[in-house]
Amino acid sequence: MSRSPMIVRTVPALRRALDRIRAKKATIALVPTMGALHDGHVSLVRLAKRRAAKVIVSIFVNPTQFAPTEDFGSYPRTWKADVARLAAEDVDLIWNPDVKTMYPDGFATRILTEGPATAGLEDRLRPHFFGGVATVVGKLFTQCRPDFAVFGEKDFQQLRVVTRMAGDLDLGVKVIGSKTVRERDGLAQCLSVAGSAPDSAGTIPRDEGKRQAPARGRRHQGRDGRRR
Repeated sequence: MSRSPMIVRTVPALRRALDRIRAKKATIALVPTMGALHDGHVSLVRLAKRRAAKVIVSIFVNPTQFAPTEDFGSYPRTWKADVARLAAEDVDLIWNPDVKTMYPDGFATRILTEGPATAGLEDRLRPHFFGGVATVVGKLFTQCRPDFAVFGEKDFQQLRVVTRMAGDLDLGVKVIGSKTVRERDGLAQCLSVAGSAPDSAGTIPRDEGKRQAPARGRRHQGRDGRRR
């Protein structure tokens, strides 16, 4: 029988919960998401459970990685369904801060990304993106203090950026890439992790994806210009 995960929304409450976990010498894996969870996210959670005794899933729609042309307000929020999915997977804790908690008044610090973030791939189309990703993921790592963090391999450049950042800043987090979960027609499910590019529904539009011939192994491009 599944149990309800602890839901935490403030940094002091998160620290108290983490202190209790650490007192038991338990390892922690973090799965950062922006909610609207599907089978791809569940695969990340299951990998996290294989690597650590306790699993934290963060749900936070990060405004700093949305371009001015992308509608932060319309990003799907499916809170009740997300909690039910995570309860079914026996997730231990859901970290669900609001924007004020992550970026309080006067917030003035950003992580500047170079190296893998300037490879001329997604950064060419969305130059704002990886600075927002690195900043929010860096905050999640310092808040949750995980031993492991699990990201989908589909967003390869993002995975490289996050791995490089964790190593460069000595955050003590081992970043793990998880294989892509695909639909029956071969399209990759879009993982709305903390660092994923926003789109209108968290998945590639069906008709558009089919026009781009996944069977030939091409990368796919959504309506927001993002390479899939």
